[in-house]
This record gives sequence, C-alpha cells and structure tokens, in this order.
Amino acid sequence: MNSKKLGPLIISILIPIALGMFASLLTKNTVTIYSQLIKPPLNPPAFIFPIVWTILYILMGISSYLIYSSNSPLKTRALNIYGAQLIFNFFWSIIFFGFNMYLLAFIWLVVLILLIIWMIVIFYRISPIAAYLQIPYLLWCLFAAYLNFMVYYLNR
Repeated sequence: MNSKKLGPLIISILIPIALGMFASLLTKNTVTIYSQLIKPPLNPPAFIFPIVWTILYILMGISSYLIYSSNSPLKTRALNIYGAQLIFNFFWSIIFFGFNMYLLAFIWLVVLILLIIWMIVIFYRISPIAAYLQIPYLLWCLFAAYLNFMVYYLNR
C-alpha cells in the first residue's frame, strides 16, 4: 500500500478511536457509580470493554476507509450515515455513564442500532467487505442494548 492510501486509512481508523477515547475521558469519573449498580447476568468484566471497543473501532475505521476510497455515487450518503452513527455512539456513553439516564440511553442505543443497520445496508451496496466489517459492531451494540436495558430495569 502506498503512502497516498495509507494516510487516509490511518485517519479513518483514528477517527473512531479518538471519539471513543474522548467519550471515555469525559465519563471516566463515573466508573465508581457504575461499579455500584446491580448488573445483569452475562455482564462481562470491566477489562473486556476497552479491548472490544478498540477492535470494533479499528474495524469501523477500515470499513469507512473502504467506502471513502470507493468511486460509488453512494459514498457521500454512506459516510454521512457513518458519521451520524459515530455521533450517536459518542453521546450514548455520556447519557449512560455521565448522566446515569439509563432509559434514555437505551432508547438512544436503539436509534444507534437502527443507524448501524442502515449503514450496513448502504455499505453493502458499495463494498460487501465494508458491510461485513460492521457486523461485530452491530452484534456488540445489540448485546450492549441488553446490558443497558437490564441495568435500567434492575436499578429503577
């Protein structure tokens, strides 16, 4: 891969990682509150979350790069949907961890999941590989919706 392509790939990967890190920094002081909540069955240990999210952000970045580097007339629309879901992803952490608004966070997460599905559909029209790279993200967000709803339900 030449440097003309490597730069946009690196930037594409760094964008979701940077947003995730920024959201984490904004909510890092709320971990104590979360640790005191009643958690649902299947709640993973805390160390799993940053590992999984880093992998997902890398896959998201590679996927978005594949769309960015395409010549598809759908490229701009697809990247706008990608950007919208990134914004929803970023604010979910703040709503859930920062404001402890678990029901609103769950509703927000459902909208995020719908955006991810829409993104996967449009990505598939441009690059099936880009769409497939988003499947783990969708599955993790579905699992997160279970965790989010159960935290809301168990801690009302």
